Amino acid sequence: MAKKTKEQIEEKNTKATQQNKKQEEKAKETKKKSRATEKEEKVEVKVEKKVEKTDAEKLAEMNDKYLRLAAEYDNYRKRTLKEKMDLSKSAGADILVNILPIMDDFERGLELIDKSKDIEAVKEGVQLIYNKFGEFLKQRGIKEIEAKEKDFDTDMHEAITKIPAPKEELKGKVVDVVEKGYYMNEKVIRFSKVVVGE
Repeated sequence: MAKKTKEQIEEKNTKATQQNKKQEEKAKETKKKSRATEKEEKVEVKVEKKVEKTDAEKLAEMNDKYLRLAAEYDNYRKRTLKEKMDLSKSAGADILVNILPIMDDFERGLELIDKSKDIEAVKEGVQLIYNKFGEFLKQRGIKEIEAKEKDFDTDMHEAITKIPAPKEELKGKVVDVVEKGYYMNEKVIRFSKVVVGE
């Protein structure tokens, strides 16, 4: 019996030792798992921080792009405004340069009027200046609005007054033109001031 008891005791001790080893292994595994979990949590925290940094970086980058775009637009606006001002200052220069020869012709004509005794030559000179100026206007796309004895049209004519029509066929038509109207490239720039027959 003593042998059996010793064997039983040894078996119990062996079982206890094995159980202790198993418990130690489980404890080690639990520690490893908890360490792994802690490492994962630390990695997750780092990733979250990186994501937060990335979001902050993206925000800073977008803010920088916005500021640059706003500055570029402001520079563009200032540049175009300056160009428009320069253009408006010099836009009339081309027209005025082309009118100057006509002004010279008028000055020569005025000098000769006092000296000339031939009225026909003076008339001819004035007619030449008038034709030259008319040609200048045509080159710029300006045409006269034909109005006399045409149907009254509010898109081209401005009625100053109405008078009884001298002829039956002139009712509702332009009887007289007080001030000529003009087109510029098919757009009315000045309405004809007319007298309408009724």
